[in-house]
Amino acid sequence: MDSMIMQGKTIGIIGGGQLGQMLSFSAKKAGMRVIILDPNPTCSAGQVSDEQIVAPYDDIEAIEELADKADVLTYEFENVDLNALENVSSKVEIPQGTELLRITKDRIREKTFLQKSGLKVAPFAEINKFSDLEKKINEIGYPAILKTCEGGYDGKGQLVLNSEKDLVEADEIIKLGQCILEGKINFQMECSVMVGRNLRGEITVFPVSENIHRNQILHESIVPARISSELQEKAKETAVKVAESLNLCGILGIEMFIGEDNEIYINELAPRPHNSGHYSIEACNFSQFDIHNRAICNWPLPKIELLKPVVMVNVLGQHVEKTQELISKKPTWQFHDYGKGEIRVDRKMGHVTILTDDINKTLDEIVSTHVWD
Repeated sequence: MDSMIMQGKTIGIIGGGQLGQMLSFSAKKAGMRVIILDPNPTCSAGQVSDEQIVAPYDDIEAIEELADKADVLTYEFENVDLNALENVSSKVEIPQGTELLRITKDRIREKTFLQKSGLKVAPFAEINKFSDLEKKINEIGYPAILKTCEGGYDGKGQLVLNSEKDLVEADEIIKLGQCILEGKINFQMECSVMVGRNLRGEITVFPVSENIHRNQILHESIVPARISSELQEKAKETAVKVAESLNLCGILGIEMFIGEDNEIYINELAPRPHNSGHYSIEACNFSQFDIHNRAICNWPLPKIELLKPVVMVNVLGQHVEKTQELISKKPTWQFHDYGKGEIRVDRKMGHVTILTDDINKTLDEIVSTHVWD
């Protein structure tokens, strides 16, 4: 695809969660039509799109219908049926291709690809049965993390192994399917970089986000990350190398560790917008969603500018009520609600973005609300 997909054309999105919703907001702003494929008739993205096909993600006929109606096809999560995508590739543009998805939806393939590309990752091993774990844990050592190779997010399908006594719980993870055992990196910071690339090979990179997690779920993103300018440049250069190695089209979230040795270790790749990039809606000249849509439509990509330092904090189910009470007290805070019908503990229901001249003061202000205690 050499030509641009112009305004008035239709973007088809597989998945109707909050990422699809924010992609839809961006697409509509740019003059595109949007069709969502999602089994939930009241899904977040369906609420703000032109049309929704209500069907399971692996419904071949539904994916064919989406392909017939759309000019370009994309997805908001990794667990997309690769065969279904390949089957409709003659009907609709799929600029991200299927190789990116094939690599990133399997943690063993992902880590192997990164290692072969000359990028640093934690030590890892493939685990298919309990005896594999008993052998490999002795090689990798404690602490380590056992994860399912496919699926799993926000800590689901994972088990932290701090000592031999934790192995008794490992069978439950291994029963879910092929797993990966990863050694833990001694790191000074978790961070991420969003990088976008179009079919012309143009690349644009977002600033480095410092990420703070609670119970393996992202709590806060702080931009710019509180690291040296040299480390920031190193992280951005790593992101560009990953994008080029993957022949990326679209946006890619790269989760990294800044090691105690000041090296950059890549933790995971997300071939889509990422929670840690939500700050970009208000804090940058173009959001991660704008860049993704531009890239898949083969529009030229701008240089990203951070307009102001920013803190983004996630609103989970247990925070909703108290966050809503803050609306009348915090006139400069940007409150996002994803429109999800069911409120559950640890479910991502929205986020708050706070532009600031003093990051540490803003972090203290967040703590002082006691919403996120």
